[in-house]
Amino acid sequence: MAVQPIPLVPEDKPADAGEKPAPQPSRPRMSTRNRLIFFLTAWLVVLMPFMFWWSTWFGRALTNKEMNEYLNDNSHPRHIQHAIVQLGQRMSRHDPSAARWYGDLVRLASNPREEVRSTDAWVMGQDTAGPGFHEALLKMLEDPSVMVRGNAALSLVSFCDSAGRPQIVSLLQPVAITAPTAGRVMDTAGVGTAIHQGGLIAKLRDSDGDGQQTSELRSPITGRVRTLSTATGASVLPGTAIATVEPGEEQVWEALRALYLIGQLEDLPSIRPYERELPEVPERLRRQAIETDRAIQERARASK
Repeated sequence: MAVQPIPLVPEDKPADAGEKPAPQPSRPRMSTRNRLIFFLTAWLVVLMPFMFWWSTWFGRALTNKEMNEYLNDNSHPRHIQHAIVQLGQRMSRHDPSAARWYGDLVRLASNPREEVRSTDAWVMGQDTAGPGFHEALLKMLEDPSVMVRGNAALSLVSFCDSAGRPQIVSLLQPVAITAPTAGRVMDTAGVGTAIHQGGLIAKLRDSDGDGQQTSELRSPITGRVRTLSTATGASVLPGTAIATVEPGEEQVWEALRALYLIGQLEDLPSIRPYERELPEVPERLRRQAIETDRAIQERARASK
């Protein structure tokens, strides 16, 4: 029995060898004006993020003129930070030109912006010969910001000064977030959430007045939310624990390195949790914690 061939055209319309295909409608061409607008828009989409990144990237080298302008630009704290970071890089290279701005670093130790003071405290540890640096750092140990106090304490180690040892030990410990006023918890970050310094932990709706005002509880450190003590919707009193934030890896790393040099036996309970082989403890922190523990004990034995 013969097999019927599969038709190449619909059966109700036989193929005609002489039939020409129907002409396709021409696609409308974009006008030159619209084409220019399209390319300009695409160019701006690429350019604008780059320009924002370029203007906020602290790695961009500043001229001496820009250094002077940025260090005194009180309306743009990030400009001040940028100049401080650039000054710190010059100091780390032992560039003698950096000394001309040392007075500005001492002045900025009392800047009203926490992020400026924190960066300033870190950079002053780059040169122990800086006039006024040691005294400014000692005063910063009383700063209301935990990060400013911590950076000042770490920088003081460069001066062979252990006055900030309690502040360094506190960098190893979780930070408690408490309610500043009475209110109702509206939003909270989840347990295990990575959080940057200044990141939102919870929102609190004020229970006084019309109940429409909300305040934001933010983390004073970079780290991870370890615990949540209060559920969303709960009413709280002033001082109620809302959450705890465990310190981030870099903060712990710097604290362990400093305690390797100035730590004492009473600091070991804060160090030893980082010696455990746990998934949440990076290997480099575990090794540093072990070395710090050993150095403290050897120093204690040698002092007897």
